[in-house]
Amino acid sequence: AKIDEEPRSIWCHYWILITLLSFFLAGSSVLGAEFGPLPDNITVLEGESVTLRCRIDEEVTHKAWLNRSNILFTGTDRWSLDKRVTLVNTSNREFSILIDKVQVTDEGPYTCTFQANNKPRIAHVYLIVQVPARIVNISKSVSVNEGENVNLYCLAVGRPEPTVTWKDQKFGMVSEGEFLDITEIKREQAEDYECITHNGVAPPDQQKVRVTVNYPPMITEIKNQPGYLGKPAIMRCDAMAVPTATFEWYRDDHRPVENDNTLRIKNEKTRSLLLFTNVTEKHFGNYTCFASNRLGSSNASMLLFRPGALQGRGAGLHPGMSASLCIWVSLSAVLLVKV
Repeated sequence: AKIDEEPRSIWCHYWILITLLSFFLAGSSVLGAEFGPLPDNITVLEGESVTLRCRIDEEVTHKAWLNRSNILFTGTDRWSLDKRVTLVNTSNREFSILIDKVQVTDEGPYTCTFQANNKPRIAHVYLIVQVPARIVNISKSVSVNEGENVNLYCLAVGRPEPTVTWKDQKFGMVSEGEFLDITEIKREQAEDYECITHNGVAPPDQQKVRVTVNYPPMITEIKNQPGYLGKPAIMRCDAMAVPTATFEWYRDDHRPVENDNTLRIKNEKTRSLLLFTNVTEKHFGNYTCFASNRLGSSNASMLLFRPGALQGRGAGLHPGMSASLCIWVSLSAVLLVKV
């Protein structure tokens, strides 16, 4: 783990304090003090407990533990007011302390100093406190109209500094950074976007933001339907829309279609059905499906026709008209032959 360098002034103050304490322990000139090498690192997760060990292989008369400029223990005498810090082993061979439920503020240099053979000795350790990455603030689920811009954010904390990525669940695309900007969003981009933060300390933390894209209705499927007298028939109108579309039906003379004992309208989430329980002559003709929401509307026409009848553009031809048409074609052919 990487340790940020302390400012020189702080370290200078720290070493002066160590020297003075060593002088106090030795009861003589500080010229005999031995400063150890660079401190060892001990890494611990926030909330866990850690033991800082000071091993002694010589006869010791005085000993103490310090944290930065604070004296924790001199021998078995407690100087620290923090009840989480306790002596766990104090003998001729070891002088160790336990820090319970480690906090981020516990991070920093610790020093074990003792007097052995009338000479002060010092051992150093640097405690590194790691915090698992976690999301502390993230965008709420959002609903926008198609073509608008979307700006999402995901803020995370942790030690070491965590990385933040956005994952597109539908297409698997990944975007680095706390902010995700989508310009002129399209309806196909409506989905859950997942924020993932990780710093290698613990499993990643992740949360999702749902983005809803609103757009006007678009009728996707219409089809002319044959109708058999005395038989049931179904006409179907499918429309995609967000928010969900409402449906209305009209006859070729622009009259609204209403439920009766032979005809029923059934509206579902993305479609509307005209259910004919018993087709009669009056049912043949052109029907218009009208789908709408607060963003707009769409309509399409379809024909309920008698099987075998000629189909025109948007309306069926009556059988009598078909016969007249045949006679007219025959007469025209005879005149052309005579010419």
